[in-house]
Amino acid sequence: MAKRGRRKGPKDHTEGHKTLVRNRKARHDYAIEETVEAGVVLVGSEVKSLRESKAALKDAFVQFRRGEAWLVNAQIDEYPWANQFNHEPKRERKLLLNAHEIKKLATRVEQRGYSLVPLAFYLKNGKIKVELGLGTGKAAYEKRDSKREAEARREIDRAMKQR
Repeated sequence: MAKRGRRKGPKDHTEGHKTLVRNRKARHDYAIEETVEAGVVLVGSEVKSLRESKAALKDAFVQFRRGEAWLVNAQIDEYPWANQFNHEPKRERKLLLNAHEIKKLATRVEQRGYSLVPLAFYLKNGKIKVELGLGTGKAAYEKRDSKREAEARREIDRAMKQR
């Protein structure tokens, strides 16, 4: 008998870890081919806010500058009890990747028309990590097709459940 639940990709880094924030729109807008795990440079109030899942990755993306990867447009809400030591919600955050990973990802993004988007923030061994997805943007008709397939899959599951 097949397992039920969320389908996981070949390398889903969030498996077995506590997911704090997920970018559900990313898998709808992009055909994700590869996922990569990266650390993020955060300040204390950002960590506390993320632990309460007060963040949004909707319009976030990764930029490469001077051999470094930066997470841009990710919104981590201010922590209410941080007072004067609070952070800017939409500041750019440095991603922690190996030099060869940065080089490989940067060449794919620049030369082949790929995009690198954050898929999720999650906790792994007490540290906050970000799952990045490397993929190409979907056209409107591809989005409609994937929506139709998901609906058909739900119909089949409902029919099987009633049997």
